[in-house]
Amino acid sequence: MQHILVIDDDAAITKVLKRGLSYDGFAVDTAETGIEGLTKAREYPPDLIILDVLMPGLNGFEVLHRLRAADDHLPVLMLTGKDAPADQVQGLESGADDYVLKPFTFEVLLARVHSLLRRQLVDHPTVLRFADLSLDTGSYRVCRSQRDVVLTSMEFKLLEEFLRHPRQVLSKDTLLDRVWGYDFGGNVVEVYVKQLRQKLEAEGEARLIQTIRNVGYVLREE
Repeated sequence: MQHILVIDDDAAITKVLKRGLSYDGFAVDTAETGIEGLTKAREYPPDLIILDVLMPGLNGFEVLHRLRAADDHLPVLMLTGKDAPADQVQGLESGADDYVLKPFTFEVLLARVHSLLRRQLVDHPTVLRFADLSLDTGSYRVCRSQRDVVLTSMEFKLLEEFLRHPRQVLSKDTLLDRVWGYDFGGNVVEVYVKQLRQKLEAEGEARLIQTIRNVGYVLREE
């Protein structure tokens, strides 16, 4: 499940975007100020940011400048009620990937979001690594040392979540929310972790996904 962060001080807009994007299958987080948005982007890096221009404190251009200093490739779609061409040029030249004017229709914004995410996957595939394990988000290839590991789509998503948060304990509820997007019920997390371990340790490799009793799981070496 891809993660989108919406940074906008208009509660009505963030409510509409969170509901609509969540319904479309995204994990959505929101922030009311630039500082809050930067903090959330650092703690849980999103796949895309929807960023308002006019906000109290740090405005959208200042937030964008700080985001770009940390990550040149993170897709950022800016929202604004300022329709002057000079304002749009400023947004794009500041590093925004796209620019949507308020008021907007959700369907148009959603199409822009999908377009940016598709472009990101093609232009900037990510290879995540931990110990002798690697996962390529572009080719969907997983390797343990020199051995290819064949995973189902859901196993791939679960492993990607662990690799994006190495050495961080992830509770079962957190994994359900980020990977499945809703309360799937039953012991689905345990089942998929067991399957992952079997495939990652098929040739006697050391265990990387550790159980933290009564808490959750963590990707770390024994």
